[in-house]
This record gives sequence, structure tokens and C-alpha cells, in this order.
Amino acid sequence: MRAVCPGSFDPVTLGHVDVVRRAAAMFDEVVVAVAVNPNKQGMFTVDERRDLIAGAVGDLPNVSTAAFTGLLVDWCREQDVGVIAKGLRSDTDYAYELPMAQMNRHLTGVDTVFLTADPAHTFVSSSLVKEVARGGGDVSAFLTPAVLAALSARLAEG
Repeated sequence: MRAVCPGSFDPVTLGHVDVVRRAAAMFDEVVVAVAVNPNKQGMFTVDERRDLIAGAVGDLPNVSTAAFTGLLVDWCREQDVGVIAKGLRSDTDYAYELPMAQMNRHLTGVDTVFLTADPAHTFVSSSLVKEVARGGGDVSAFLTPAVLAALSARLAEG
């Protein structure tokens, strides 16, 4: 069965990597799908995010990356993906994700599997990592070395 781990991944964190690795152990194939939102300007382009994800989980032969626009469930139907795998850091994430999971199932029959975050990553988000890094804080514990280097380079560009 094919599963998708969707998100913005701007940038991909070790929490994301943990969820993808765990999903890869559960499903035949996992697609890490980067959401394309033309109304939002990310720190990294979609292609850069896909490259950073591929570098972080490139050792997993059943994991690939893709980009999608529009409704995730429409993309799932087009790509023959039957399961959405999402990481949950807290009850706030659950409250946000549950109605979406129910709507997705209603619209297309695609189920959502929730993977609870490793406690070491429950407070980590891409937004918080960027904010701390912009302020000069050490975010090395939350990113792969390649992602940390890319983030440092991007911040140095101004």
C-alpha cells in the first residue's frame, strides 16, 4: 500500500524525518509530498525542499518525494495513494488534524494514520526552527547536517 506524508517541510526537521522513517517501515511505499502554496513564500523553493528531504531519507528505498497543489485527497486519488500518514506533536495537532482526516475520508475514502511524535521532537516545528536560527540560536539538534548547512547559507544570504 502507498502512503503519503504531506507537509510544507520548510525546512524538513528531524521530527519530520522520524515520522517518514516510521511510515516507511509500515507501508510498501511512502511519498513525502511537499504542498505548493502560491500564496506563501517559503524560505526554500519546493524543489529545494524536495532535495533536502531526499537527502535526509535517501537511504530508504521505498521513499520518494513529490509536490502537490490543491486538495491533498485529489492528489491521493490521482496518484493511487490510499493512506495519509501524519505526525502529531500534541493534542493541539490532533484537534486540528482530526476534522481534516474525517473530511478526507468522507470525500475520497482516503484514511489517515496518526503517528505520535518522538518526545524529543514534540516542541519542534519548522517555523520555530527558522525563528530561532534567525535570532542566532543553535538549531543543530533539530536538523540533519545538510539541512542545517542549507538553512545557515540561506540566512547568510540575507
